[in-house]
Amino acid sequence: MQTVRVALGERAYPIHIGAGLLGRTDLVLPHLPARRVAIVSNTTVAPIYLDRVALPLEAAGVRVTRVLLPDGESHKGWPALNLVFDTLLGARCDRQTTVIALGGGVVGDLAGFAAATFMRGVPLIQIPTTLLAQVDSSVGGKTGINHPLGKNMIGAFHQPQLVLADVETLNTLPPRELAAGLAEVIKHGLILDAGFFEWLETHMDRLVAREPEALTHAVRRSVEIKAEIVARDERETGDRALLNFGHTFGHAIEAGLGFGTWLHGEAVGAGMVMAADLSCRLGHLGSADVDRVRRLVARAGLPVAAPAFGPERYLDLMSFDKKAQGGRVRFILLNHLGSAYIRSGAPTEPLAETLAACAEHA
Repeated sequence: MQTVRVALGERAYPIHIGAGLLGRTDLVLPHLPARRVAIVSNTTVAPIYLDRVALPLEAAGVRVTRVLLPDGESHKGWPALNLVFDTLLGARCDRQTTVIALGGGVVGDLAGFAAATFMRGVPLIQIPTTLLAQVDSSVGGKTGINHPLGKNMIGAFHQPQLVLADVETLNTLPPRELAAGLAEVIKHGLILDAGFFEWLETHMDRLVAREPEALTHAVRRSVEIKAEIVARDERETGDRALLNFGHTFGHAIEAGLGFGTWLHGEAVGAGMVMAADLSCRLGHLGSADVDRVRRLVARAGLPVAAPAFGPERYLDLMSFDKKAQGGRVRFILLNHLGSAYIRSGAPTEPLAETLAACAEHA
């Protein structure tokens, strides 16, 4: 087991990464204010992993309430959130009940938002079971639900007490879900660590083949990068926005197609190619480096062409992005591989060229 710590003073917490962690009650019990938990999972993950978490806790004297949600990004909204609240209230959960999120990014965001708002805030533990959730959404305290006009528009910052990333859960991921997680792994190299990006170019085939050593390294380095940024800028007033590389375009793709049509990581994959292309057109990135980004995204099994909504529709969709400020869309772009910057707005012509060049024509 390897441990990365998110340095947030009194609210600091550990992220444990390794194999066979799901049943490790010794890692969980010290973080429970009372022996009462509510485990939130979904219909896909629960049949595989829920008992592996719940039964050891019950054997240790913890009262466990199970909350089962429908699976998929399309369910990341008010009805599923109310289902969590209904179950918590029906089971007479109180302020010392710890919510445990067991699943991918949708479960983590929903359960986290429920924990942030139930009785004005209860403790949260994240147990991510997808690569995307292990390297990104479980770390940093962002929680929330989607609105038809934009992704994650309603939510709260609510840091967990603990994150358990059991890499053995990645063995049961469908290939498409694994690829979606690799998008966020690639993102971390592109924004902050050129050496890690180069490592990914060398070892992408091992990651796609799910070699445990390679996956563990990718998760750990991604978590280190994100933890470092979150510790500097917890509420995204500055550098934390760099973690949104590829997301301005990606969230527009998700909203335009309808949430759940493309996985989040698939949209981010195409969005990173678009962001690299725009960086090149603005004179900050060489065309050869754009090709390297496109090739690595494709090798991960992700789309490199975006839906052909047209420039006006893209601009409209991006205007609803929560990162927009003063009516101007904020783009995360690259100075070079391993170095990102934040730009408010973009010249009309280069942006239109990027949208046209990266769009998939039916």
